[in-house]
Amino acid sequence: MITSLSEDQCATQDEALPLDITEQAQESVDQQIQLLAGQGALPDLFPANTPDLIRELAENDQVANVQDVLAGGDAADAMVPAAESAADQIFGDQLVLPVELNIEGIWFNKEILEANGIAVPQTWDELVAAFETLQAAGVQPITNAGSGGDGWGISRWIGAYLFRTIGPDAMRAIADGEASLTDPEYVEAAQAIAELGEAGYFGPAPNSIDYATAINTFLTGEAAFMYMGSWALADFNDPEANQIGEDAIGFLPFPEVEGGEGNSDQTPTNLGTSIVLSSAVAEEEQAQAWVECIASNYGSVALRDHGQITGLQLAEEVEVPPLTGLVQDQIEATDESVLWFEALFPASATTASQQNAGLVGSGQMSGEDFMSAVSAELG
Repeated sequence: MITSLSEDQCATQDEALPLDITEQAQESVDQQIQLLAGQGALPDLFPANTPDLIRELAENDQVANVQDVLAGGDAADAMVPAAESAADQIFGDQLVLPVELNIEGIWFNKEILEANGIAVPQTWDELVAAFETLQAAGVQPITNAGSGGDGWGISRWIGAYLFRTIGPDAMRAIADGEASLTDPEYVEAAQAIAELGEAGYFGPAPNSIDYATAINTFLTGEAAFMYMGSWALADFNDPEANQIGEDAIGFLPFPEVEGGEGNSDQTPTNLGTSIVLSSAVAEEEQAQAWVECIASNYGSVALRDHGQITGLQLAEEVEVPPLTGLVQDQIEATDESVLWFEALFPASATTASQQNAGLVGSGQMSGEDFMSAVSAELG
C-alpha cells in the first residue's frame, strides 16, 4: 500500500526521501526490531507486531508519539476517535499510525432470528434466551473457533463480557496488578461463557473447530450468531463465500449485562498491524512529510483499492458494500474503545488463554479453572 502511495499521492515525498522497504517474516519481526533497537538503528517506520514490545520501546524513548509528529500539519486530525481511544488502551499513548482498524461484536443471521420469532437481543439475558430458543428449535446458536491458536474465538466472548460487567478498564487493572483473573468478578465472566459451552450453544466440539470452519458455518446459514471482528468483511463481501447473502447479516454490539459498569457504546477495537514511528522521525523533516502524506491518503486508498477500513480519516468519499458501510457507521459512532481479553498479556498467557478457551466453549473447563490457568502465566 505504501509502495502505491509512493508512486502517486506521495511521489513528491518519495523523491525527497526514496522509499526503501525491508521484508521480514512475521514470526521474526519482534526479534529483528529488538536487535535494531539495541543497535540504535530502528528504521523510520516499522510494524507494531507485539504491543508489549512497542510499550517497552516507548519507555526507552525509542519511538515517537504520532500526534506530536502530525501536530500543526494538514494531517493533525487524521486519526478517527475510535482509533485514538484504542491506541490509548493498547499502548498507553498514541504510538501507532492506525493503518488497520477492526471493530468486534456479534454478527447474526436475520433470517434465522425472524424464522424463530426472535427480536434482536439488546441485553445479555435476551441474548442467552435467544440461544435457548434456537437450541430447542434444532438450530446451532453460535459458531466460533476454539481449536489451538484459534481459541481466541471463544476467549473474545470472555473479554467482551468482562468489559460489560467490570467496565472498560477491566484488563488494564490486571496488567497493572490492581486485580487478578482469579478474583470473583473475573471468574464470573469466564463462567458465564462456560455455561454457554455446557449448554452446547457453541455447537458440537468447538474446541476442534478452526477459524475458516467457523466462518463457513455462519455464512452457509448453519449457525445464528458469531462473535467476530470486521476483518471478516473480506468473506462477508465475497458472494462465493457468503451463501446467505449480505442482506441476511446484521451486527450487534456486545450487549449490556444487568448491573454492569460497562455499556454497549464501548466498542471492542483492535488496530491490527499498524505503523510505529521511530523517535528519529521527530527530528527528520523529510520523514515527517512522509508520515503526513501517509496519514492523509492511506485511509482512502486502502478502502478504495482493497476494501480495508483503517483508523484514518478519508480524503475522499469511497463507495463501499452495505456491510462495510455498517462497520463504518459503528466506527463513527464510537468515541471509546475497549480491548480484547489477551491484548495486554505476555505471549505465554496469550497461549494459555487461546489453548484453553476451546475447552470452555465445549463445556469441558469451568470458568474458575480457565482463569487459574491463564493467571498462572501472568506471574
